[in-house]
Order: sequence, then structure tokens, then C-alpha cells
Amino acid sequence: MKKLFIPFMILFSISCHEQKTPLTLDPNELQHTCVKRLTDIVVYDIFNPPVASRIYAYCNLAYYETVRWKDSSSVSITAQLKGFETMPSPDASKKYDHSLAAVKAFFKVANKLTFSHDSLRVTEEKLLGAFKASLDEEVYENSIAFGDTVAATILKRAGSDNYKITRGMARYSVFREKGKWVQTPPDYADGVEPNWKLIKPLLMDSASQFKPVAPPAYNLNKSSEYFKQVLEVYNTSKSITAEMDTIAHYWDDNPFVTEHRGHLTFATKKTTPVGHWMGIISILCRQEKKSEQQNAITFALASASIFDAFISCWDEKYRSQTLRPITVIREQLEENWNPLLQTPPFPEYTSGHSVVSAAVATVLEHLFGESVAFHDTTELEYLGLERSFSSIQGAADEAGISRLYGGIHFKAAIEEGKKQGHAVGAMYNKSIGRK
Repeated sequence: MKKLFIPFMILFSISCHEQKTPLTLDPNELQHTCVKRLTDIVVYDIFNPPVASRIYAYCNLAYYETVRWKDSSSVSITAQLKGFETMPSPDASKKYDHSLAAVKAFFKVANKLTFSHDSLRVTEEKLLGAFKASLDEEVYENSIAFGDTVAATILKRAGSDNYKITRGMARYSVFREKGKWVQTPPDYADGVEPNWKLIKPLLMDSASQFKPVAPPAYNLNKSSEYFKQVLEVYNTSKSITAEMDTIAHYWDDNPFVTEHRGHLTFATKKTTPVGHWMGIISILCRQEKKSEQQNAITFALASASIFDAFISCWDEKYRSQTLRPITVIREQLEENWNPLLQTPPFPEYTSGHSVVSAAVATVLEHLFGESVAFHDTTELEYLGLERSFSSIQGAADEAGISRLYGGIHFKAAIEEGKKQGHAVGAMYNKSIGRK
């Protein structure tokens, strides 16, 4: 049971530390601070990956649509997306601090879309207090009001994207149909977000716009493509090297992993795939010395592409309803077999991490270049691990193959998932991407 309380203790200590640490209002660091605090809350509140993608997207779009007014040549991103009303513009007769307005907009959206408002408020009040101490009162009030107005416009779109409707829908029903997904051990949890395809995309025309080819048909004949992929997962699990083990655990990004010991069950909270990529974005932006405006563009486009990638992926998951390796391997090869990683509670095809990693990597390489090396320290606080990559796509490729090493995906789900994600990312680069 102890592990359940560790994340709370960590979060509490962070909050107390923030209250005592002096704050510098470096414009280029503000969004990094906001996003990191949001990640802490997403981990603590245990949002599943698709829901987390929605939260990050709306918060980062709010930040961009507010701070962009620092540069009169900047254009609205939401005007190029679907379902947003025209964003408010600042009153030419008033003075603003657009960095302050962006922070206010970000936290207003974050508070609306998450649960742990008190923890968010610690960081928000500290930032706003620092601004208030350095700004004319009129400028401060104008900026707060403008940030509130932008946030309200963002939240109006969020309120009509079908998220609320899907909260009241029935759980996914399992009918034990041959070859179709069933709940998996150790928790045999219900399928996560079976209606996510109903969430309105930001840029895609529909959830099925980038529908992948069908997965290999369920066929237990030893010469079938399906069974060959089952054997690949099984044989890989029997020859895991130390490096493969590290890669699998590094990219696990399962927000709630349970462990069972006798009659006791305890859980460990970690970041989601979205939070991991948000951390990578911060590393890249700092490494490449991006400005506040460039940070905002990067976070906004990356978050939006991940949001759509999850909708595309989840549309396919509950269409094909593919069995997870653990189900087939236990039935056909080894009764008590377990994968290296705990199997997430949703159908197998396509691989979510492969789809979203390919999508965001495609967008990021358009913004940063195809040969930008970086050292990823995002998982240090969760796993005590860090890794170096020669390129952004290299990191995405490793995220994909980690699912095979972890024993939770077949090769087809990884390879076709990468194609699906690249298509989503390429759409963003063609439609609204910029360098």
C-alpha cells in the first residue's frame, strides 16, 4: 500500500518548496514551468493518456494564443483548427504584459480540465504574484483580464468536443468473441476510453482519416502471419538483453502500474507518453535556445498533433479489437507467461506510443531539424533513468520498438502505428507547421 502514498508526498513537498524558492520571471522559462507543473498534476490525478493529450493541447493552445500578441506578425493557430471561435484580440488603447496573460490563460484552462486545483494554484499564485510585484497595477489587471478571455474561448471549444458526452457512455462490453480483445491480467480492467473516436479532432477531418491497414487476421495456424508475430513476441521475451530491458522500461509511460503480492495490491504512478514528450520538448527548446514565442509555437503544435494522434489510434483500437500478446501466449504457448511490462487495458492494434511518438517527432523534426541530438532526462524523477538520442525520430523509433521488448505489442501494431502517426504529423506540417 505504501507506494500509493508516495506520489502525494512528492507533490506536497514540491508545493512547499515552491512557496519558499525565489522566482525569476524569465519569459523563455515561463511555459516550461507551467507545463512541468501540469505534468505533476496529470501524474497525481492519474489521467489516462488520451485524456492527458486533451489537457495538454488546450492548455498549450491557450498559452500560444495569448502570448502571440507580442509579435504582430504571428498568426492564430486555432483559426486553422476546427471548432474554435475567433480568438479575442487585445484592446489597442490598453497596455498589457502578454507573458502574464499567457500564464493566466494556461492555468485557467488547466484548472478547469484537472482535479487538483489547490496544487496548481500554488504555482499560479506564485507566478502571478511575481508579475504583480513588478508591473503597474493597470497593466497587471489588463493582462489578467485578457488571459481570462482567451482561456474562456479555448474552454468553449473544449466544452463542445464531446468529452462530457463520452463520460456518460456505457463501458466497453466484452463478449468473448474469438480473436477479439478481452481484459488482461493482473487487473482485468475495463477497456480505457472506448468512445474516444467521438472526440472532435483539432485538425483531422474525422477520427478515421488516417485509418491504417487491417492487422494480421487472427489465425493460430503456425504458418500464418498472425502466429509468426505471436511467436516473435514470445521468443523476444525469452532473450531479453539488459539494453532491451532498459528501453522497455524507459518508454513504459504507464500512468498507473499495479503490483500484486499475495493479498496486497499497490500501485506506482508515472508520466504518460504525452508527459514524456512534453519533457523532451522542454529539453529541445532549452538546448536550441528558443524564444518564448518559439516555445509557445512548439508546445502548441506538438500538443495538437498528439491530441489528434490519440483520436486516430483509438479509433482503430476499438475497430479491430485485437487481442493482446498475453492473452494468446497464455492460451497457446505458456499458461503462466507474463510480459516484461504490464499490459495496458485497451486493444492492441495500433500501438498508441508508436502512433503518438511518430506524430510528434514528425512535427518536431520539421521545427528543429532531422539531426538534432539530445539527452533525455525526463524519466530521472520517475525511474532514475536517462538516455541520449542522435535524433528526434530516433527517440520515436525506440519508443515504438520498446513495446515489442515489453511484450505488449505485436510488430504490425508498431510498424503500422508509426505510419499512422507520421501521417498525422505530416498533416500538421503541411497545414500549419512553420520553422
